[in-house]
Amino acid sequence: MLSAQLEAYLAEINLPATAEQKKQLIDFVGMLNKWNKAYNLTSVRDPEAMLIRHIMDSLVVSKHLQGERFIDVGTGPGLPGIPLAIMNPDKKFVLLDSLGKRIRFQKQVSFELGIHNISSVESRVEAYQPEDKFDGVLSRAFASIQDMLTWCHHLPAEHGQFYALKGQLNDEEMQHIPSGFVVKEVIELKVPKLDEKRHLLKIIKE
Repeated sequence: MLSAQLEAYLAEINLPATAEQKKQLIDFVGMLNKWNKAYNLTSVRDPEAMLIRHIMDSLVVSKHLQGERFIDVGTGPGLPGIPLAIMNPDKKFVLLDSLGKRIRFQKQVSFELGIHNISSVESRVEAYQPEDKFDGVLSRAFASIQDMLTWCHHLPAEHGQFYALKGQLNDEEMQHIPSGFVVKEVIELKVPKLDEKRHLLKIIKE
C-alpha cells in the first residue's frame, strides 16, 4: 500500500528513484513508526501521514541542493536529512541533534538500512565546531529564520548557503533577517497530498 503511494508521489514531484531507494524510504517509515511508540520521535502517528509529512516534505527539497557536504541542524529523527541522503548517495549529510534518543534512532536506521552517507552528532548547534564547513546548512526545525542564522552562522563554507524549510512565510520574520545575510531565492514547494504552504529559502552570507 505505502509503496504504491510512494511511487505516485515521487512521480508527482518528478523525482526518479531506484528500487533500493524506494525500499529504504518505506523501511525508514516503518522504523519511525515502530520506534515512535517507545521514543516519541514525532507527533505524526500514522505511516501514511509520515510518508507525506516527513518523507515527501523532505524530498521536495532534493533537486534544489547544491554541493556535496550538508548538515541538517535540529534534525530530530533525521528529517529532512535521512530521506535526502537516501536520494542523494553522492552527497554527505551530518545529522545534528541534542537529544540522545534521536541520535540512537538515526544510527540504528543507518545500520539497518545500509545508509552510508550520513553521520549523526549529538550536540547543541552553537557548541558544534566542525573542522570542515558545509556547502549547505539545512533546517526545518527552527522557530525563526533569525534563530537559525544566529545559531548556525559558523557552519557554512565560504561559498555555502542556508536552506531554511518553512511553511507559511511571515512578513515580519522576513524583515528580521540579521544583517550580513541575504535571501538569495524563495522557492514555493508543493508536497503531494498536503494542502499547506511550503517554502524553501536559500540564504547566503553577504
